[in-house]
Amino acid sequence: MSEETRQRIIEAGADLINRQGFNGTGLKEILDAAGVPKGSFYHYFKSKEAFGLAVVDYFAARFGNMFREVVADTSLSPLSRLNTILAIVEERFEKQECRQGCPIGNLAQEMGGLSDQFQVHLRQVIDRMAAAFGDLIRQGQEQGEVRPDLDPVETAYFIVSSWHGALIRMKVTRSLEPLKLCHRFFDDLLRIR
Repeated sequence: MSEETRQRIIEAGADLINRQGFNGTGLKEILDAAGVPKGSFYHYFKSKEAFGLAVVDYFAARFGNMFREVVADTSLSPLSRLNTILAIVEERFEKQECRQGCPIGNLAQEMGGLSDQFQVHLRQVIDRMAAAFGDLIRQGQEQGEVRPDLDPVETAYFIVSSWHGALIRMKVTRSLEPLKLCHRFFDDLLRIR
């Protein structure tokens, strides 16, 4: 068993799942896209659900790596770092013509209520995302940039939840305007005037 082959299956499957959904993507389709023989799947994953959890980890790592550099850039203020993250995501969705949305959010909507394992795994990823935003909010409060009356944890979860709602509307309108509106409201909510 090759780790390279396993990774190829995850990456090919992740792309398909992000476009078609978990239940709308078959194993044969994943293996064909990865260029792997059909009988190989169960050498790498004990079930399609186990594969799906590996895809969640892949998406979480990919987005975590993308944002880690921005979060660590202390040359930017905390609020600027948060706004930079949101701008990066907006640009990514624009390149996808506003069709795909957040892979974690998509999987949470599709699988969060159907599978206990998915629910727990996805909740952990969303909790890490909210924790990163909460840290930036807290830092912004310490630097006098973010309103001190906001609870950083609650506000971070509000941002994550609102953003995912805006992504749903983005997909049905095929427009970035829901994200831009959400982004403007976040900035207004957080910033000391």
